[in-house]
Amino acid sequence: MAIPTVFINFIVPIKVIKTKYPGGWKKCLEDHKKFLGGGVYHDDYLFRDGAMNPLDMKAIVEHWKHLGFEDTYEKDGITYWSDMCVFAGTRATRKCEWLVVHRNDTVSHIDEQLKIDYYEVDI
Repeated sequence: MAIPTVFINFIVPIKVIKTKYPGGWKKCLEDHKKFLGGGVYHDDYLFRDGAMNPLDMKAIVEHWKHLGFEDTYEKDGITYWSDMCVFAGTRATRKCEWLVVHRNDTVSHIDEQLKIDYYEVDI
């Protein structure tokens, strides 16, 4: 199943949340309970939160980094998203090896599809 994207999206694989989020997947859902079905939603593989501007997105990324999630890593001189991905418009803002983009403004986990392209955006 794919998740819809709007504005600027913050996406994390649920399998990473299960191992890194303090309290695991259950606690993550509890912490985001009042936003579920609004700006926060998920499928069986991905969790999505979002923002309407880069400053708010930066705050979301920093919050999750503070929780212990890795934002990026380098491979062959290229920066990739690691435990999380910021997705704006129709592409990830950096390469993301586990995210797949669909033509209907949705994304899914690589376990379901293929890899995507990216473009650089300051956040």
